[in-house]
Amino acid sequence: KARDGKLTSSDMQGGCFTISSLGGIGGTAFTPIVNAPEVAILGVSKSEMKPKWNGKEFEPKLMVPLSMSYDHRVIDGALAARFTVTLASYMSDIRQLVM
Repeated sequence: KARDGKLTSSDMQGGCFTISSLGGIGGTAFTPIVNAPEVAILGVSKSEMKPKWNGKEFEPKLMVPLSMSYDHRVIDGALAARFTVTLASYMSDIRQLVM
C-alpha cells in the first residue's frame, strides 16, 4: 500500500515509531521528522558496498546509513544512541538475533 502511494491517514495512526526509507531514491543521509504523537523515527538511506578495514586488510562490506530522530521530551539522548548502536550491531551480524 505504501509503495503504491495508497496509505490513508487511518493507516498511519496508532504508532509510536516509524521507519522511513529513502533507499530507492539514493542519497547518503537525511533528517527524518518525527510524526507526532510518535516518539521516534528511523531513516534508512541507500546501501552500498564500501571498503572496511578488518585489522589486516580492507574487505568489501555492505554499509547502510541510518538517521535517528526522537522526541527529547520522551526519550533520553543517551538511550537513543545506545538503541542505534545496538541496531547497527544486529544489522552487521543478523545471527545475533537467533543466538
